[in-house]
Amino acid sequence: MTDRRLRQVAIVLALIGLGVAGYLTYVHYEGIESVCGLGGDCEKVQTSEWADLAGVPVALLGLIGYATILATLFVEREEALIAGALVALVGFGFSAYLTYRELFSIDAICPWCVASAVIMTLLAIVMTVRLLRAPTDDRGVVPYVG
Repeated sequence: MTDRRLRQVAIVLALIGLGVAGYLTYVHYEGIESVCGLGGDCEKVQTSEWADLAGVPVALLGLIGYATILATLFVEREEALIAGALVALVGFGFSAYLTYRELFSIDAICPWCVASAVIMTLLAIVMTVRLLRAPTDDRGVVPYVG
């Protein structure tokens, strides 16, 4: 798979992630219940002690993370490639932690949160593959990634 194709896949995933995180952020700030199918208990998850980090809703953190990843996909510099992969990997780790909390602390599942975790996992894979496949010059520097 070419870098161009990986970049396209990452853009689509980041946009879907923005949609999910945007919806959950909207629900949080409007104080309404989310549409929660598949037998989940989104309200229990969204109002748990793990729904905020230092007073910031985790949905908003996800929204910022997806937006950051998306922005890095439009910057053709080595730093953007590294930053995108780093944000995706941190997002993956944080999503894994939150999924653990859903299963073993909250005892409830939010399908929206699971969808976001799956999207972030796929983004972490795609962004890491892009980084590892980036061409380098004789000094090991990525001269241009397009």
